[in-house]
Amino acid sequence: MIRSMTGYGRGEAVLHDRAITVEVRAVNNRYLDCAVKIPRVYVFAEEAIKARVQSQVGRGKLDVFVTIDASAADQVAVTLNRPVADGYYAALTQMKETYGLAEPVSLSLLSRFPDVFLVEKAQGDADVIEGDILQVLDQALADFNAMRAREGAKLAEDIRAKGEAIAALVTQVEARSPETVAAYREKLRQKMQEVLENTQIDESRILTEAALFADKVAVDEETVRLRSHLAQLGEMLQAQGPIGRKLDFLIQEFNREANTIGSKCSDVDLARVVVDLKGEIEKIREQVQNIE
Repeated sequence: MIRSMTGYGRGEAVLHDRAITVEVRAVNNRYLDCAVKIPRVYVFAEEAIKARVQSQVGRGKLDVFVTIDASAADQVAVTLNRPVADGYYAALTQMKETYGLAEPVSLSLLSRFPDVFLVEKAQGDADVIEGDILQVLDQALADFNAMRAREGAKLAEDIRAKGEAIAALVTQVEARSPETVAAYREKLRQKMQEVLENTQIDESRILTEAALFADKVAVDEETVRLRSHLAQLGEMLQAQGPIGRKLDFLIQEFNREANTIGSKCSDVDLARVVVDLKGEIEKIREQVQNIE
């Protein structure tokens, strides 16, 4: 099943008291380009996120947004700032002795001074946090890929319909080409009749000229290749995995055959068919640009 390069997916969960939300958005791009927006404190997980995305996405410009509310998981560590406390204690003791004060240096007094205690948030286990982020990312990617698959199914349906239109136009080209040669032969006969008037026309000369013209405007090889390309198109639309680049190359081959037919045709009606043929091919080319 083919997949579109554009899509959106979201995942969210509360793991180890952290509320994690991951959003994935993508647009068309020639290659895979993944940008991760994540709080700086969790930037250690960025490479793992990119690797996980790369394992599931072939092409596209992706933005991965990670938000984490860790307020419930925050653990505060309070420690004594010994150098500062010793400094305050020494200064207070010196003041007491200098001024002959009887009041002792109490714990309640010493603890009131700034920076006596250090208050820090305890760091979580990086591996655990990374694993939690990847777990939520997997949810977002599953949602993202499901959307891309739905869009891909619509693209495939549209391309198949346009492929059927191309097949019908190729049939018209195949039917019209012999008529063009017959019309040329009759036109040549009339011209020779006018020039030679009552003189008998050399039928072999007409046949020779008609054969040369037929060989010049023959499009059998091109129509056969177009039908072969249509068969390949159908097979690719059933294939697994990224096929966008292959389809893009195949459509170039469609265009090459259509251009060759156009350069050979000298018939107005056939020229109109070729214009319609090129139009349908261009419509498929535009759709192919959206496929991974």
